[in-house]
Amino acid sequence: MRELTVELLKDEAREFGAAESAHYEPALFGVTDGKAVGTYFEHKFQRYLHDRYEYHEGSSARGIDFPELGVDMKVTSIKQPQSSCPFKTARQKVYGLGYSLLVFVYEKTDDAARRAGNLRVLHTIFVDSGRTADFQTTSGLCRIIDNSGNEDDVVAFLQERYLPVDDIQARELAQEILQRPPQIGYLTISNALQWRLQYTRAIERAGQVDGVQRIA
Repeated sequence: MRELTVELLKDEAREFGAAESAHYEPALFGVTDGKAVGTYFEHKFQRYLHDRYEYHEGSSARGIDFPELGVDMKVTSIKQPQSSCPFKTARQKVYGLGYSLLVFVYEKTDDAARRAGNLRVLHTIFVDSGRTADFQTTSGLCRIIDNSGNEDDVVAFLQERYLPVDDIQARELAQEILQRPPQIGYLTISNALQWRLQYTRAIERAGQVDGVQRIA
């Protein structure tokens, strides 16, 4: 079997999304739990890929879904396109998660006559790792740097954004930001014990900005 690559993963995501959009699944009839729907979709896509490619599958317990490719898969409803993400460091809001995201956004309906559920894949997007930071944080920092901001300005901004850093960490991060300004990210990342990733902006900008690709 062939080795899975990022480009092949994108191609297969497009094909799988189209096939799943036309499929009616009895096991999903009446299911409203988004986590259960996401688990169904993710497992089915992994089985689909394993029939075609050689690759190492990750897991939520062991990290990202495609560790060799540096890609994690997210499946979310169009009603509230978001998901959770393990919190590692505040730097992720500034410099990105450290891996790319393959995001499937679906709309679920039930067919009473068939007694089956349907997942219509409305958007399939790929967010490069360098674009997985928080939009408001990165755009604000870039404005400060463009306006000749200094370390104190950056520290004050980080504190205003309630990043989970202490004073020493804020200073160290500010110094790094001034030396290596971040790229604009296109996620909304909410502070929590687990990051809450929101994808509305990425969906809107997909295909319009570098690093956020609309696959389907």
